[in-house]
Amino acid sequence: MADQLVDREVAAEQAFVDRVYQQLERAGQAAQQLAKEGHDRGRLGHEGGLVERDAMVFQAAKRIAQLDAAHEGLVFGRLDMTAEVDAQPRYVGRIGLRDSNHDSLVIDWRAPAAAVFYQATAAEPHDVIRRRVLRATGARILGVEDELLDAEAMTVAEAEGRELPIVGEGALMAQLSRARDRSMHSIVATIQAEQDKAIRAPGKGVVSISGGPGTGKTVVALHRAAFLLYNDRRRYESGGVLIVGPSGVFMRYIERVLPSLGETAVALRSLGEVVDGHKASRHDEPAVADVKGSDRMAEVLRRAARQQAPGSPSEYRVFWRDDRILLDRGVLGRVRRNLMSQGRRNKQLPRVSSELLNAMWRQVRGERGREQGRERFDDDMLSRDDFLEFALNWWPPLDAPTVLGWLRDPDFLARVAEGLLSTEEQRLLLKSWSGRAERDLSIADIPLLDELRYALGDVPQKADDDRDDPVALIDGAVNIQELMTASDREYAPSGRAWAPPTHSIEDDGFAHVLIDEAQDLTPMQWRMVGRRGRTASWTIVGDLAQSSWPAPAEAAAARAAALEGKQSHEFHLSTNYRNSAEIYDFAAAYAERVGLHADLPDAVRRTGVPPTEIVADDLEAATREAVIRTAGEVAGTVGIVVPVARRSEVNAWLASWPELAADAAGARAAVDSSVAPSGDDRVVVLTGLDTKGLEFDGIVVVRPQEIEAESATGRATLYVVLTRATQLLTTIG
Repeated sequence: MADQLVDREVAAEQAFVDRVYQQLERAGQAAQQLAKEGHDRGRLGHEGGLVERDAMVFQAAKRIAQLDAAHEGLVFGRLDMTAEVDAQPRYVGRIGLRDSNHDSLVIDWRAPAAAVFYQATAAEPHDVIRRRVLRATGARILGVEDELLDAEAMTVAEAEGRELPIVGEGALMAQLSRARDRSMHSIVATIQAEQDKAIRAPGKGVVSISGGPGTGKTVVALHRAAFLLYNDRRRYESGGVLIVGPSGVFMRYIERVLPSLGETAVALRSLGEVVDGHKASRHDEPAVADVKGSDRMAEVLRRAARQQAPGSPSEYRVFWRDDRILLDRGVLGRVRRNLMSQGRRNKQLPRVSSELLNAMWRQVRGERGREQGRERFDDDMLSRDDFLEFALNWWPPLDAPTVLGWLRDPDFLARVAEGLLSTEEQRLLLKSWSGRAERDLSIADIPLLDELRYALGDVPQKADDDRDDPVALIDGAVNIQELMTASDREYAPSGRAWAPPTHSIEDDGFAHVLIDEAQDLTPMQWRMVGRRGRTASWTIVGDLAQSSWPAPAEAAAARAAALEGKQSHEFHLSTNYRNSAEIYDFAAAYAERVGLHADLPDAVRRTGVPPTEIVADDLEAATREAVIRTAGEVAGTVGIVVPVARRSEVNAWLASWPELAADAAGARAAVDSSVAPSGDDRVVVLTGLDTKGLEFDGIVVVRPQEIEAESATGRATLYVVLTRATQLLTTIG
């Protein structure tokens, strides 16, 4: 009887969803027709037709992209309200959709009318009798999960002839039990009340979302970005939304969430990709990263940007009429200081020639020279190749990588780091750059480039007609270079001309900045990201107990400077939805034992499977056995987390384990193909820092004591690692 009830309810919901997808198809056809009409307007042969074409094609492309993104699980929720409010069910979905009579079929989950879907509870039902979640794959309904919120109202509804049966075991628990794959998925159907408050927080100022591991901070923040775009699309699409995460692995993990919610007008960048035109994925050794991340580096780089370019000429001599003119070190030093006082170095390029000519003209004292006058003097000097060559070599246009390269010289570094960095810290910097190409940058180098870029100013770009004319560069014929990263182009939606705002230093910034794993940002990274959000609203996500930065007070000061003057809204998430209680109890006990003062959320589910601790002499054999066992027992992803020094070694082991691939294939065949990841890439080898923000069905931690000993914050890193597993955790010591 129970099965018949479920089948009947699923069939009823399927009939409605079929109707919705038919309307979705009609909406798509209408958008395609609008695009066709737009292109036809462009053939009218006048400017007005071109304007109409662009507007129509833009709107059509945007709607088509939105409709395409909504196909996967378009309808996921249903609300049955009291008769006084609405006797008809309300359906909630990824986008809003109306029928041919313009009546609402599906309410967009971000709309005010849908807020009650997330906010209603048994204590405060908000006129909701029954909340239903529809589990679907594409357009096919797999099942329904109900929650009775108002039993008294249910009795009244049944007396009125409304049948509202309660079926299922709870949508949230069903979602938590789902196998993980290599991407994060939206939680739009199972957002909880405390999460919804953070998502719908005010759009101005700074929203800080804190909470322990597994509380959904990241996915809540991404849903907040979608909510902001929905509520003030003109502001956030025109100004851009920047989402910054700790690593490329993390960015690939989250990249599907916003498109699945119909939003593509965002720039997703890891900390190694924030600066236009540069991309880094390599981590420095912790001691090196600590030096590069310190706010002392800002002054080191400011000094570097003010130094004379190594190898540049130190004097210029010329005979003009009756006078010998000499630009020696003293004269040039005064000219340089005067130029530096006027602003950024590269911005002064158009003034270099005039300042040098001023200094030279003051040395003209002969009667013949004075009779010729200043204008003739300037014309004569600017026609001399040797003067132009001197001016360009003495004050060359400089980019940030060039000046960063100067720091590879021990004498230069010692000069600009005097009183700021110790001899040992300078040695660590030099070692980190030794033997590497100047473009081979680490993640910690990227904020240094940004600091130099702002100290130097953008490198002017000559106009096309002046590419072979040195006078153009030093005499004012310049325009500011426009920059755009590959990742901006990658994430720009097709069919429209959207791009993040131009990131010249004269006009930098986004409308909204979202920072994940914010507790890990170094002071220099805060300075880098802060420049892109001076006028922005912010969403900041983090947990101090998981921080990999060893000087929290220094980072806090840099964060405060980046957010100065902005109103703050604080939200705390208190429930761990990721880990089983057995796994999180193990991780929490470790945190308490090593004194991390961690925020300990409540885990909501139990599996009856405690973590496994293995002590082994043969590390490869023990690791292989643990990974094969884990891959056979879980349907989703498996992470092997290793010390940095062992990553290559363990990757080589993985490649030589054919039985792992066979076992994993057998495991996949034994589980529901609708939830098991496809392909042979369920198992991945990561370092502790690589696991930030990720989750796996099973985790095998190799030599946890070595991960703990890798850095001053190794205990926090190991705590993070221990909280990545949803079902199985094994440590091999």
